[in-house]
Amino acid sequence: MADIKPDVTANNVTADLKGLSCPMPVLKTKKALDGLKPGQVLLVEVTDAGSKSDIPAMLKRTGNELIELKESGGVFTFLIKKPT
Repeated sequence: MADIKPDVTANNVTADLKGLSCPMPVLKTKKALDGLKPGQVLLVEVTDAGSKSDIPAMLKRTGNELIELKESGGVFTFLIKKPT
């Protein structure tokens, strides 16, 4: 998985959704995914612990693929692929 690079980051500028509380990380992730082309990969970083379960649940509902979820120092990093 280390060779997968994101095409887009949340907010189209940075992947920094750190410090935001529920439901904002999920809403901003969904908005960023809506702007992706099929097959593109999105990188999202959040600090809200609820996002660890909320974002994967949203991805399952919307048909997007969670490629990777990492946690380091209280930051959750998601790599998400929009289906082709």
